[in-house]
Amino acid sequence: MENLLVKPDLSGGYCNSLTQYSRFLTREVNIGDLAMGGKNPIRIQSMTTTDTMNTLATVEQTIRMVESGSEYVRITAPSVKEAENLTEIKKQLRLRGYNVPLIADIHFTPNAAELAARIVEKVRINPGNYADKKKFANLEYTQDAYQAELARIYKKFIPLVKICKEYGTAMRIGTNHGSLSDRIMSHYGDTPRGMVESAMEFIRMCEDQNYFNLVISMKASNTQVMVQAYRLLVETMVKESMNYPLHLGVTEAGDGEDGRIKSAVGIGTLLEDGLGDTIRVSLTEDPEFEAPVAKALADRYSLRSLNFEAESIESPNVLNSYINLDSKGENHESHAQLQTSNSKLPTYSPYSYSRRITEPVQHIGGHFHPVVMIDVSKENLKDPYFLSAVGYNYSAGLDKYNLADQACDLVYLGDNLPSFSFPGNLKQIYNYNTWLNLKDKSNCHPLINFKEFNKVEVKDEFLNFVQISATQLNNAAIELLNDKVVLILETSAAHGMAEQRSFFVALQQKNIRIPVIIKRSYPNFDADLLMLYAATDTGALFTDGFGDGIWIDAAEQNLALLNSTSFGILQATRTRISKTEYISCPSCGRTLFDLQETTQLIRSRTDHLKGLKIGIMGCIVNGPGEMADADYGYVGTGPDKITLYRGQEVVKKNVNTAFALDELIDIIKGDGNWVEKI
Repeated sequence: MENLLVKPDLSGGYCNSLTQYSRFLTREVNIGDLAMGGKNPIRIQSMTTTDTMNTLATVEQTIRMVESGSEYVRITAPSVKEAENLTEIKKQLRLRGYNVPLIADIHFTPNAAELAARIVEKVRINPGNYADKKKFANLEYTQDAYQAELARIYKKFIPLVKICKEYGTAMRIGTNHGSLSDRIMSHYGDTPRGMVESAMEFIRMCEDQNYFNLVISMKASNTQVMVQAYRLLVETMVKESMNYPLHLGVTEAGDGEDGRIKSAVGIGTLLEDGLGDTIRVSLTEDPEFEAPVAKALADRYSLRSLNFEAESIESPNVLNSYINLDSKGENHESHAQLQTSNSKLPTYSPYSYSRRITEPVQHIGGHFHPVVMIDVSKENLKDPYFLSAVGYNYSAGLDKYNLADQACDLVYLGDNLPSFSFPGNLKQIYNYNTWLNLKDKSNCHPLINFKEFNKVEVKDEFLNFVQISATQLNNAAIELLNDKVVLILETSAAHGMAEQRSFFVALQQKNIRIPVIIKRSYPNFDADLLMLYAATDTGALFTDGFGDGIWIDAAEQNLALLNSTSFGILQATRTRISKTEYISCPSCGRTLFDLQETTQLIRSRTDHLKGLKIGIMGCIVNGPGEMADADYGYVGTGPDKITLYRGQEVVKKNVNTAFALDELIDIIKGDGNWVEKI
């Protein structure tokens, strides 16, 4: 097959453009009768959760998945017997009229992969455990020992490559952050660069055999790690004249609202930059619920033309000039900076997280966590009970408010005045003229249009909010804003994330350290789309270190949804932790207990442990590895047996399921991390 590599500008280091929407053109790969990559639509896929040996259950679940929108279906094959049964599963599907391409998911067992590659349309292998070693040992490898181990892996891997070539079977080289081999860890550590190098070693082996029918993924439960790894991968591939299609996914995203928001943050950030050829949203739910979420994310980009031009705030090169595009080193000045300034201005790197430096105003910006702002101007301002939806529970008997963990920081009231006293730590924001006429301005602050700010005579001596469009940065008046200002950054562009990102980078260029609250408006959006779009648009910016607050504007939606979505986005981007985080896998045929039921049980007894990360894994494939990103772990290791972790350390092995949760709670208590639920 001809290599469709079109060498893009890649002026962003990892994508065609940082200011315009342009999809990265990849090699087209055939998976059965359904091609991926190239100019094909972004494909949707999911994975069965049934026992692969249960043919009927697997076939029927596959059909439900196809009916819900899955274009590819992945099935686990942990051993030869499951791989053999793929023949019968495929046969039954074809008899029922379903030609969906099947993908065999392989870990640890090359013989199962070699058998499956003769049956299905694609095999997925994990470089960290296919032929490599993962014993969680701190092994030291000399360069000679490293190369010798690589030669051993090559010998074990090449038979699969030859079978795939012979049968026309595609392959996904799927790196997981939680299962990097000891060899990779010894050289690169538990890093995005280690993930990339793990995949690149296997890609080079394939190319050595002239096998190019590859799809690549870089999955992690940490959205920052995931995004950075994919960006590094693209940059690395292009340097070696590769353009393989990308499979996007946040592994162990969880369930419900949390799982959807976390997936949208990770996947959406990359889609915004034109990366991604197929999507799998990993939810701890029945797999037929995954495809509609993935499709909603993908459909947004099918509406944008291949070379969609967003409105840029300056010439397209302004953004690229102030970004550190060196993925190997520390932040440094670009040539453009050296030519324009003798001072060292901050830049941002898309390959590592660093929050934009700002001077705090009150509790906004600086080292304070990002704030949440909610519009309450349409509510009944005679009734204090509506504030419970944004985290302030009013007690009439005591005439006081109790704060929830997810209590918003700012409320916008427009021109409407409440008839009751607001909580003392909840700032009220009014339109300027209304604020000006308030008799008591304590804890009340004005919202002023950027064009009007320097014209008004009276300003708040403590805090002023200035509403500005991302296209207004060129106005020199922005440099005249005083040190009591917080910007409210808006955009109406179709590719608004890039426009707002350009604004932030240009602020860095000018060394303007004013805090910025990101505002996005979603008129006439239903709850599901609003959640996914807001997580994509704002999550992409928070992931890159931009933003000191979030304001999701959607008058049709209830306050509770807007509040929980805002906090969920900050939690998913690891910029503000306000609740317990569950790193739970989506289940598959390897799972040794009911993941949905167990997750809900664990959640019911631990969801008050703010800031704690608990991993819930159905089997050992990613379980121990993903504990690197969790404080505690609950991993299935056999029928009715659970192993409990503290980080990656095994604390108790083979605990009976009936006692495992109590044992986990005892471990948390013993570490001093337990608080009683109020």
